[in-house]
Amino acid sequence: MTVVHPITRAWITTGGTGAQNYDEFADDAEITAIIEANPRSALGVEMPHRAPESLGRSFLDSLPDAVRRFEAARADGSYAPAEQVVVLYRISGAGAPPAYGIFALVDTDQISTSADEPGLVIRNEDVFISKVRERVALADALGHLLSPVLLLQTGQGEQLHAALEQAVAAAGAPAATDADQAGRAHDIWLLGPSAEQEQILALAGGGELVVADGNHRSLAAQTGGLRRFLAVVTTPDSVAIQPYNRLVGELTTSADELLQRLRAAGAEVTPLAAPVQVPAAGGVVNLYLAGQGYAVRFAADGGDVLANLDHALVERVLLRDALGLDPGDKRINYVGGDYPASWLTGEVDAGRAELAVLIAPVTVEDFVAVNLARQKMPRKSTWFTPKARGGLVVAELER
Repeated sequence: MTVVHPITRAWITTGGTGAQNYDEFADDAEITAIIEANPRSALGVEMPHRAPESLGRSFLDSLPDAVRRFEAARADGSYAPAEQVVVLYRISGAGAPPAYGIFALVDTDQISTSADEPGLVIRNEDVFISKVRERVALADALGHLLSPVLLLQTGQGEQLHAALEQAVAAAGAPAATDADQAGRAHDIWLLGPSAEQEQILALAGGGELVVADGNHRSLAAQTGGLRRFLAVVTTPDSVAIQPYNRLVGELTTSADELLQRLRAAGAEVTPLAAPVQVPAAGGVVNLYLAGQGYAVRFAADGGDVLANLDHALVERVLLRDALGLDPGDKRINYVGGDYPASWLTGEVDAGRAELAVLIAPVTVEDFVAVNLARQKMPRKSTWFTPKARGGLVVAELER
């Protein structure tokens, strides 16, 4: 029996509602600008307190606005109803091979967060509990899920990829098409009850599923008591991992003192003459502060592979020990790979941040291996691309 199921009651976009995931932004003002330019965007529902007419209110105080916007979108035909569907999904363009997946529902009780916890859905990163609470509150208010958890099928990924490529090629014109900020096309097709649907569901649920994006959303499904959650099940060949960097808005010490503390902790700190970039490979982290770049090689922490991941060393040695900052401190901004190195260093030069931390991306192979071993990645260490769009497929809650 597969753990991946058709969406019992769905609302399918008719166009214009697609949006970046709510957690893809380094600057909240970008969210407001997108909603202002396109009031139909699902961002106005997912991030109601960032909508222009709701600015100044808290997330919880803005939930009635989210409900109103979602109900209005269904009433004006922005979404069309469907039942018992799996939604084929293809992302193409931007110079990359097409990515394939399906929108479907996945059993919440299959989520596993440790080696001694059974389940086929592996959640792999620490989370910020305040974000989880927001997702629970939004789902309760709407009675629907607009943003999917991205899951990698690790057991039958190649077979699923081939089956989806074949199904899409035979499906004709898409039911809807959306475009993202990078110019990629996001196409969807509805697949109703059929032998083909059963085959694809069996492949999608035919092995361990790793949470690639949506750790907060998957925990919210558990916390909120949902029987199933909305997911896009995709394949390892459909994704890549980009850098996941950090900006520190305010240092707790001087730049010189920070560098001295890193050296005292055993790190090798070398000034950089060239413009600061994301390192080409792991083992070195680049910093930019006070107009100067530095390459930092941290001292190894025994033989623990996870403890020596660059993201773990940054969190432990740089942020916690040298700066005294908890990972959830509001002075730390987690910046995904959609933002180039020049943007991060530009934020420091403009005085909007005091430190940029540039970290080489984790490889897909290492990510999968760590998760299949039921070990936990450092928080905000994997920025998967391409990302599934929110607001394309909406699922009614199943409790």
